[in-house]
Amino acid sequence: MTNAATSMKKTKGSAAERGREGAHAGPVDARIVSLSDWRGEMLARVRKLIREACPDVVEDVKWRKPSNPAGVPVWEHNGLICTGESYRDKVKLTFAKGAALLDPDGLFNASLDGNLRRAIDIHEGETINATAFKALIRSAVALNASRKAATPPRKKPKSA
Repeated sequence: MTNAATSMKKTKGSAAERGREGAHAGPVDARIVSLSDWRGEMLARVRKLIREACPDVVEDVKWRKPSNPAGVPVWEHNGLICTGESYRDKVKLTFAKGAALLDPDGLFNASLDGNLRRAIDIHEGETINATAFKALIRSAVALNASRKAATPPRKKPKSA
């Protein structure tokens, strides 16, 4: 007996490639399938672009709650890159450190007033500039890596 939400699709390739898809792909797959409309198709498209831009990305579903039992797909690499929320009228891609990213193509069109986050709202019938989006993902990954490298190691507290 197989639970559709937890079953894994067999993948070809190296163990590293299978590990990327690994245990966290199931919940994101389930979220995409559960939408079964243009929003699911858009999340699948965005997910593909994220994986092309950062093959080592880790995906997961977080923030499950009674009002959103499926949770929110997230993509991480040395920290949070972005989330992929679905609403009735849009798919919202929120970049955790978007305010620190250059956006020469003007993809960010939501959450523009904050000091930290930026978002891309995609409505039915709209497309996303794949080249610009992948460049934004790579910038977010580079920012996370630079911040990780700049963070000094924590000192162990002295015991009394």
